[in-house]
Amino acid sequence: MKPRSLLSQSPTTSLKLTTGCETLDACLHGGFPCDSLTENVAESGCGKKQLCLQLSLCAQLPISNGGLDGSALYLHSEFPFPFRRLHQLSRSFHLSNPSIYADHNDNPCDHVFIQNVHNVDHLFDVMSKIESFVKNSKTRLPLKLIVLDSVAALFRSEFENTPSDLRKRASCFFKISGKLKQLANKFGLAVVITNQVTDFVESSDGLSGLRIGNLRCLYSSGRRVVPALGLAWANCVNSRVFISRSDDSICQERREDDERSGSSYVSRRARRRFDIVFSPYLPASSCEFVITGEGICGRDAEKMDSTFLESGMVVREHQIDTRSLDKIAST
Repeated sequence: MKPRSLLSQSPTTSLKLTTGCETLDACLHGGFPCDSLTENVAESGCGKKQLCLQLSLCAQLPISNGGLDGSALYLHSEFPFPFRRLHQLSRSFHLSNPSIYADHNDNPCDHVFIQNVHNVDHLFDVMSKIESFVKNSKTRLPLKLIVLDSVAALFRSEFENTPSDLRKRASCFFKISGKLKQLANKFGLAVVITNQVTDFVESSDGLSGLRIGNLRCLYSSGRRVVPALGLAWANCVNSRVFISRSDDSICQERREDDERSGSSYVSRRARRRFDIVFSPYLPASSCEFVITGEGICGRDAEKMDSTFLESGMVVREHQIDTRSLDKIAST
């Protein structure tokens, strides 16, 4: 990537990708930006994968509706991939956007391409194919979103905790982020990367408590945590959001659809929080949400009486290896 003079750049406004939730969009001032790397940090079970699946579908929306009028490439390093959940979300997405999917046989999952990534070297190989895929793809919707889920899983056992390996790891961080930023800037893509957390451990040099961004401390499930991969990786992303989960649950009565029974039951959902940790264009802000069968729902706009949407569509497992990227581009 060659450096460019700021004086030669005309001011432009990047497109933003809606999350599908008005509450989160308000927190993000419209959604996740294009031409930028946004990191989604959370422990397991907080909803970071749910958010990425939802973004992959929302990318298909017209620009006037907050989407990017494009498809999504989902680089997945944690197995197995949640095809069942993607299928469930796609049914709701299909029925809530009838003007986009006029044909009942249209499947939103057809525009979400899944690529398994096994290790760092495999990721570099896949990233080298993406530019050709974007240029040569003959799919109806151009690629507009890249999701990497998750970056921490790729480095879990790749390197030892030695000075030489740590330097190699940091070099990989910068190469990965540099390539993704290059793709984002060249093709106007939104890039979302998920990261995991580790338990906070106080160190003798005090670096473990170093504040990065708006929040001095990060808490999830009642314990203090820190984003994985350390300070070196934190300098590779443009924005960081943190999703946490509370031990508290939200209870609300829901009625069954069966009119004959007239019965009701109490629905319990974990309370989750969405925080802006740092961003060059966003102030510190936060909001709460829950996860329903239809997706992420802000606390102030919960649809607790929504029913599960049934449909006969079947998700297709797009197992795209490095050869598949070229194959799809030529079809």
